[in-house]
Parts: sequence; structure tokens; C-alpha cells
Amino acid sequence: MLEIYIKSIKNIFVNKSRALLTFFSIAVGVCAVIVTINIADMGHQALNNEINSLGINGISLSSVGSDAPLSVNELNEIKTLSYVRSAVPLMIETTEMYMNNDKKTICLWGIDNEADKTISLKLLNGRFFNSGDIASESRVCIIDEKLAEDSYSRVGKTIVIRSGSKNEKYKIIGIIKTGSGILQNVMGSYIPNFIYVPYSTVQNDFSETNFSQIIVDLNDQYDAEKTADSIIRYITGNLKTKTDYRINDLSKQKDDLDNIIIIFTIVLSAVGGISLIVAGINTMNIMLVNVKEKTREIGIKKALGARRKDIISEFLIIAAIISLIGCLSGILSGMVISYIISILFGLTLEFNIGIIALIIGFTVVSGTAFGIYPAIKASELDPVDALRYF
Repeated sequence: MLEIYIKSIKNIFVNKSRALLTFFSIAVGVCAVIVTINIADMGHQALNNEINSLGINGISLSSVGSDAPLSVNELNEIKTLSYVRSAVPLMIETTEMYMNNDKKTICLWGIDNEADKTISLKLLNGRFFNSGDIASESRVCIIDEKLAEDSYSRVGKTIVIRSGSKNEKYKIIGIIKTGSGILQNVMGSYIPNFIYVPYSTVQNDFSETNFSQIIVDLNDQYDAEKTADSIIRYITGNLKTKTDYRINDLSKQKDDLDNIIIIFTIVLSAVGGISLIVAGINTMNIMLVNVKEKTREIGIKKALGARRKDIISEFLIIAAIISLIGCLSGILSGMVISYIISILFGLTLEFNIGIIALIIGFTVVSGTAFGIYPAIKASELDPVDALRYF
């Protein structure tokens, strides 16, 4: 058997250019699958990190009608519920900021002094809002790290924000790390920066009385989907308001997004897998040519007593080795390309040994399967006819 392996490997490289083209066709297919899976995985991680960096978990309550208020009264009622860990108001306005003769589009978030319990805000410098800032409608703000770097801002500096119909000065009291910045790296100026201010200040400057949303963080043992209706019934029953409220399960939306990404990955991987099938067909064609070229050699082997299974084994080993070498080349090139992409876009690349093993197994098995027909055809050659072949 060892002699068959050695002879098979030597036979592969008899025609080097043909061998290299065969390796290349397999490597391209494997590389496409590896890059597709890695990009999808890196994108999945990046998107999850960005969603988590916003820190919004649990459920969000919003009003869909003017008769359904969303004010401090509703907020306080929700906080009294036993299954609520914390609840914070949220006001969102898109506006502009001015600093150093530069204008930027920003997303202004109005929050309270307990928002860090529900929204993941990692303070790098300065301080967070206190109850005095909320009560006095202070014009203080917390900005994200990227904005601070881009505008050369620091704690204690003043920025100008378009608040309602006027430009107002806000003092920077803190700088936070809001996320990995993946979306900013990919989409640049299309993604607005975040600036956090007291919600009472937003209400005053933009003449708003209702919150945009109330973010509710539930205790671990409670299911968001089952709890949502009870929250609406409670606040409408206690405050005698209409039921024009909508609750979004933010965790479920994240799970739905995960499922979409998984389906997207499967579809793209299937498209890449088609190229592996094409490479397998190419391997079969090469093997058939190899059978024709070695007809006389096969005849000599059979005349000397070689059995059918010996001929079949030799050709199947050749198909398996060709597939393995092409596959390993494709994995190596796919990982290199994936690593370059991760560096360019600031993504995290993880090596999934299970996926790599699966791709190797599939490629070798499919390549060997495509070698079955040429192997059988070679084993069925008549020794007398084969010896006459020139």
C-alpha cells in the first residue's frame, strides 16, 4: 500500500502545469468559501458589538398616538413593578454641533442620571450626570471617544449644539467609549456621532413633553415577550390613559438579526460550494486524461498481475491527494485574505477549527468521489488492448 501511495504522488507531478491548474481550481473554490464564512462571521461579531455598545437591552416602550403620553408619570409607574430592574427615559434628536469652525451631524440622546444601569456607557474621563443636572436642565454633555478625538475635545471644553431653533453652548463633563467604532470605520461620515445630554434639557430646548422611549431592563427570570402586555395594562389601568403604546423586545430583534445573518452566510457559502463542485468536475476531467495517457502503463500492470482494486486504489489516492493539496492551499490563501480584510476594517478574526475541518473533509470526499469514474474506467481496461495503445 505504501508503494501505491508513493507512486500516486509521483504520478501527480508528471505533468506539473496540469497539476498546478488542478490545484488552483480547487484552491479558488475553497478560498471563496473560507473568505465568505470569515467575512460573515466577522460582520456578525461586529454588528453584535455595535448593538451591544449602544447598551440597549430588555424592552422599549414607545407611544404611537397623541393620547398615549410617555412622561415622568409613566416612567415612575413602570419603576414600581417588581419584575423591572430599572427603567430610563430616552429622547433622541438628530441635530448639528459646531466646534473649531467645523460642523458635524450628531445624534443627541437625552438620558437621566441612572441611564448607565440600562445603557452600557463606559466612562473614560470626567463624570456622569447627577440629579442636579437633570433638575436644573443643565447644558452639560457627555461625548463619545471618537468625536472627542476628531474634534480635539476634552473634559471642560465647550461645544455648540443646535438645540431646537437656537445654538446653545454645552460644557463637556465626560467622555465615554460607546463601542468599537466598526460602523464608523466602514461607513465613515454616514454614521452620526452620539452626544448625551440630560433629558430635561432636550425637553426644554426642543419643546417636547413626552419621551421618545422608555427603556426597561427586566429581572433575569422574567420573559420580555410575556411581560410586555402586563406593563401596558398596568400603566393604562393606573393612569387611565389609552392603550396606544408599542413595546419592542430588543433582545428578540437582535436574535432575528442574527438569524438573517446566519441565513445570509449559508446562502453565500452554498454559492462558494458550487465552485468546489466545478473544481471536482475539473479533477474528474484531468483524471480521465490521465487514464488515457497511462493506458499502456495500466496494461503492463494488469499483465504483471495487478488487480482491479489496485488500479482503483491508485487513482482514488491521486484524486484525494490532489483535493487535499488544493484544499490546504485554498485555506491558507483564504485565511491570509481574511486577515488582511480584518486589519483594513478593524474587525476581529477568529479561526474556527471545526469549519476548517469540515471544509477539508468535504473537499477531499467530493474530490475522491469525482475520481471514482476515472478509476473504474482505468481498472476495466483490457490488458491486451491496453498494451497495443501508443
